[in-house]
Amino acid sequence: MPARFRSDCPEREREGKPCASSMRVVYERCCGLDVHKRTVVACVLLSQADGTVTREVRTFGAMTADLLALSDWLSAQQTTVVAMESTGVYWKPVYQLLEEEEGRTLLLVNPEHLKRVPGRKTDVKDAEWLADLLRHGLLRASFIPPQPVRDLRELVRYRKTLVQERAEEVNRLRDGCSRAPTASSPRSPPMSWA
Repeated sequence: MPARFRSDCPEREREGKPCASSMRVVYERCCGLDVHKRTVVACVLLSQADGTVTREVRTFGAMTADLLALSDWLSAQQTTVVAMESTGVYWKPVYQLLEEEEGRTLLLVNPEHLKRVPGRKTDVKDAEWLADLLRHGLLRASFIPPQPVRDLRELVRYRKTLVQERAEEVNRLRDGCSRAPTASSPRSPPMSWA
């Protein structure tokens, strides 16, 4: 069941705290994703005409079928902007799958740039926090190169790995050959296999 809350908050203004309604809403329909190894928590914020905001939170798995369900759900919610933290390498499959949707903007946010609010330690609250910051345009996207550049980088990294492995094998072979007896050195006794 989607939660509704009023965008005006006079009690916070009386306490001298900033109110969400005093901030300009940049994105009417947005989503914050908290990505983990096995789950993705999504929080969608939808601004209504009467000034209320509908919040809906769902948790998806990290397998391809689950990520496709996430993409379908975001499309059904008509979410045009999605933000996620760059946590390890877990964001990559989510990003690659969601970027295929035409008309959807993805923001990958560096966790260092996010101001952590004390007490926000759950996945749901992290997703809500990302969605709220995105809604007000307070997130700065990290640079993600276009797909052909990412593919080229992956190939170059793979080539580098192969060259390093080849060099290690050559060195191992040279080391083994340098320890082998030569014609001028005395032969070592044959090994017994018994």
